[in-house]
Amino acid sequence: MAVTDPSRGARGISAFVVEKSDHGVSFGAPEKKLGIKGSPTRTVILEDVRIPASRMIGDEGTGFKTALATLDHTRITIAAQALGIAQGALDYAIGYVRERKQFGRALADFQGLQFMLADMAMKLEAARQLTYHAAALSEQAMNGAKVNGLTFASAAAKCFASDAAMAITTDAVQLLGGYGYVSDFPVERMMRDAKITQIYEGTNQIQRVVMARQLLKGW
Repeated sequence: MAVTDPSRGARGISAFVVEKSDHGVSFGAPEKKLGIKGSPTRTVILEDVRIPASRMIGDEGTGFKTALATLDHTRITIAAQALGIAQGALDYAIGYVRERKQFGRALADFQGLQFMLADMAMKLEAARQLTYHAAALSEQAMNGAKVNGLTFASAAAKCFASDAAMAITTDAVQLLGGYGYVSDFPVERMMRDAKITQIYEGTNQIQRVVMARQLLKGW
């Protein structure tokens, strides 16, 4: 994104394609992160980069609008990522409590832990259905249909699924007890990976602002 007309504010921003091979494009050092360490993150540095006008995406001044419209679709992919992390944590926790014995009984026999598993699965299924709904709306819009409620649904799916993933992975760590806290078992990584889904593509606080605005204007 680049400002092509400073006098127009947000309507003076345009979108461009920048190639990695373009002169002046470089990258910072890898970031040291809490989670998603399997996905490298670096700063993109643009210094005296010159590109032809043919690289512009859409019309001049539509960059901000393009970015917001893109988020309606990409937020759903974050919801899907959160679902996968949460499902992995739930599956592992179920397997663990079935095998782990305490006081001569499998952990799965204790009602308190059964309640935790039920709540985890309930949150996950609710998040899955909301994500599928948003994905269906996204597909319709991508195919050219006029869709009402996509912005609300995508924000809701991302927000709810990521919050659910954070809760589910935290409970998975709890169910494994001390083992859940060590890196020999996968749930501690899942909990760290889940955290970013509450942050990128717009924090969950921003998602709630987006949803409220959609409600108030009647989308």
